[in-house]
Amino acid sequence: MNFEEAQNKLAKYGQEHVLKYFNELNREQKENLLAQIDGTDFSVISKITDNIKKNPHGIISPIKAMTLKEIEAYKEEFTKTGLEAIRAGKAGAVLLAGGMGTRLGSDNPKGMYDIGITKPVYIFQRIIRNLLDIVDMSGTWIHLFIMTSDKNHETTTAFFKEQKYFTYNPGYIHFFKQDMAPASTYEGKVYMEDKDRIATSPNGNGGWYSSMQNSGITDFIHKAGIEWLNVFAVDNVLQRIADPCFLGAVISKNCAAGAKVVCKADPDEKVGVMCLEDGHPSIVEYYDQTEQLRNTKDENGMPAYNFGVILNYLFHERELEEICDNELPLHIVEKKIPYMDETGKFVNPAKPNGYKFETLILDMIHLLDTCLPFEVERNKEFAPIKNKTGIDSIESARKLLQENNIEL
Repeated sequence: MNFEEAQNKLAKYGQEHVLKYFNELNREQKENLLAQIDGTDFSVISKITDNIKKNPHGIISPIKAMTLKEIEAYKEEFTKTGLEAIRAGKAGAVLLAGGMGTRLGSDNPKGMYDIGITKPVYIFQRIIRNLLDIVDMSGTWIHLFIMTSDKNHETTTAFFKEQKYFTYNPGYIHFFKQDMAPASTYEGKVYMEDKDRIATSPNGNGGWYSSMQNSGITDFIHKAGIEWLNVFAVDNVLQRIADPCFLGAVISKNCAAGAKVVCKADPDEKVGVMCLEDGHPSIVEYYDQTEQLRNTKDENGMPAYNFGVILNYLFHERELEEICDNELPLHIVEKKIPYMDETGKFVNPAKPNGYKFETLILDMIHLLDTCLPFEVERNKEFAPIKNKTGIDSIESARKLLQENNIEL
């Protein structure tokens, strides 16, 4: 993109101030800013004037999950079906790894954090080992697509190369960057982080598929004949990836998607729960769960909304492509946004000062007609690392890994 093209694009969205300091920049800074303008979707700003209020939920009702007992009864059949799909090259995995280890006290990508006790054991290492279990079982390499971010892409790719891809076949690992969305004032003017950089943030956990499309990854997926994508978060070091039993169950039940779920530890646990909303599969985030919803019982006197999602989903790629082409709902979130003021001074605000724009993976689930909630044992498949200590921490994950005879 050249200067004139950048001017025209910015004028279309009323963001001409982005080029205010252009003549003060050196050649590299100019090129970086023009590239950022070219890659930024300014159309999201128009959504502010449309409606910044949260869309109300529809009619919520319980959804039937496939429980551990039912899974055990059909485990052999489901696993056979899943392995057939994997061996036919129809399954791929998508690792969401754009985050940093800030909350763990690290300046590196979260996946680089060492959770070992007697030897180095990196989060990325555990993820790859979990996937290698299925590679060993199936005798087939599975394509793994790793989503990074502007902040951690170079460090992540260099780390994998340095670690020799943790013995995974590098020909089956594909990195791509998550798309970024601009951050704006309440009036819809994008913030500048510096004279040569727009303030941006990742476009939400629902942005992984559009980011794959924009990077050309989906073209590869179509050519490779991959039909199913297992998308999962980096912080759960116990999860099974490309799980043939899970895949086989979703295929057998003729569903467009599947969601691994666990029984909630208690009614107030901070996890989104599976449900139906206006007859469609949906997820109610923990902050939207009412007292009534948490206390509703089913016909057996058990909690009706008791299955929490663990951000491990399976999607039929073609059906996912259809809903994403029709555009996912955009969520406008009030946030504290560091910025450069009119005098060129950097400001780190103490309170929210504008909006960020996100798409959410839960909307992908809701826009599909069917989704199978698939129960897993939390002590065997749910060890999230979100904090340094306490609940969902390095400490709790280490304990669970050791319980599962994983050497640290």
